[in-house]
Amino acid sequence: MTVLNNRIEFVYYFDVTNGNPNGDPDMGNMPRVDPATQHGLVTDVCLKRKIRNFVALAKEGADGAPEAGYDIYIREKAVLNQQNARAYEAMDLKHESKRLPKKESDAVAVTKWMCDTFFDVRTFGAVMTTEVNCGQVRGPVQITFAQSIDAIQPLPVSITRMAVTTDKEALEQQGDNRTMGEKHIVPYALYRAHGFISPHFAKRTGFTEADLTLFWQALVNMFDHDHSAARGQMTARRLVTFRHDSAIGNAPAHKLFELVTEARAGSAEQPARTFGDYAIAFDEAGVPTGVTAEVLL
Repeated sequence: MTVLNNRIEFVYYFDVTNGNPNGDPDMGNMPRVDPATQHGLVTDVCLKRKIRNFVALAKEGADGAPEAGYDIYIREKAVLNQQNARAYEAMDLKHESKRLPKKESDAVAVTKWMCDTFFDVRTFGAVMTTEVNCGQVRGPVQITFAQSIDAIQPLPVSITRMAVTTDKEALEQQGDNRTMGEKHIVPYALYRAHGFISPHFAKRTGFTEADLTLFWQALVNMFDHDHSAARGQMTARRLVTFRHDSAIGNAPAHKLFELVTEARAGSAEQPARTFGDYAIAFDEAGVPTGVTAEVLL
């Protein structure tokens, strides 16, 4: 398969309706916000988690095992030392605590096995210098935090569960058996994130054109496979990519990002409540020579 040879940037929009796109565990799982501006935030880690989950679904074989080359390193309930040990077992090598193999070619081979086996390692990179050391990889694909276009106002919503957890609670309520709780939602927000793909790091990890196609599919479709009671309705809205003719690049990334803009389509005096309240514009005529732009969504 062909390894990626071109620098790429992209602009990605998604929205949330009556849900919590990324709760902050240090704040009672409230939606993340920039305290200075009250603009909503979604971390890069959150977006990468959804991409990993989509790839795991898309590349799951009939027997439930992942297709070769598309296993996921950072998965739910994974034990990373066990994941790393698979590389040593595959090459019949012994490992010393926190040390790479003494033979340099073996050390390189261990890291390469991890890149070849795990989609997320060769895409996002990984620090695998744990007790079972497989080295450290810098991934070609990096994503910024997503930020809401407008300030958001998280809304606390009281909820009731018609059950209790313990016999003691049931006795105290004399059989009423109600539990009160609270969840936090964002009534509506449109978020924007930027991404960068480096061909230089792609060569080191083996990130291919096929991996890139799968990555685009994940950005377009991942929210359709990530529904939960907490997240409400989340939808991918726009994906604009910029592919340079060269590995080093033909234009500054920020100049390309500036070609994609958003504005309120209706009255800004009323809070936005649907995607139709925004208009996203793309200045295709402004794309510089040596860069190919494509709207994938």
